[in-house]
Amino acid sequence: MVTYIHVRAINQSTSKARLSAGACTFPCWLGRTGLTFRKREGDDKTPIGVWALRPGYFRADRLRKPVCGVALAPLTANMGWCETPVSGQYNRKVHLPFRDVSEGMWRTDNAYDVVFPTEHNERPRVKGAGSAIFFHLLRDGADCTAGCVAVRGSDMRKILVRCGKRTVLVIWPPHGSPTINSARRKGRSPP
Repeated sequence: MVTYIHVRAINQSTSKARLSAGACTFPCWLGRTGLTFRKREGDDKTPIGVWALRPGYFRADRLRKPVCGVALAPLTANMGWCETPVSGQYNRKVHLPFRDVSEGMWRTDNAYDVVFPTEHNERPRVKGAGSAIFFHLLRDGADCTAGCVAVRGSDMRKILVRCGKRTVLVIWPPHGSPTINSARRKGRSPP
């Protein structure tokens, strides 16, 4: 099992990067406007940092449950994620319909056929500092995300067999390291 999934881009404004899980490397896609240390809701940037993978979801109507060391449950049609900064449920899973603007997790495209929320902006949860930062599949025909990290479906299966309960996503800046101080406070630091 790998502890770290590393994501590295050649510059801060690119939406393409490389993802490494152990000795295996895969292409991945980031937010359409690149990387940032200071994530803001709607900026289409991927937040640099060390983010634990939370229990994930898969579309049982489209595929069999992938082999994975991280908890993975079937996605339901009424599942959403709140993206309204003033809501008390901001950056949390919600059940649809929901009064505040929320992203539906049950999509017509394939992006959330396998999806893992990350701990980005979880504790403390800062309103407006970004929501719904997921590790998911690259949407058919897409060349970027809205701030998440995405991989092809065939690559996701290869990555998931290497993941365990302690696996974290390390999104590196082009130069230097991710937020080492916050990672150390959480008991983790990237190698």
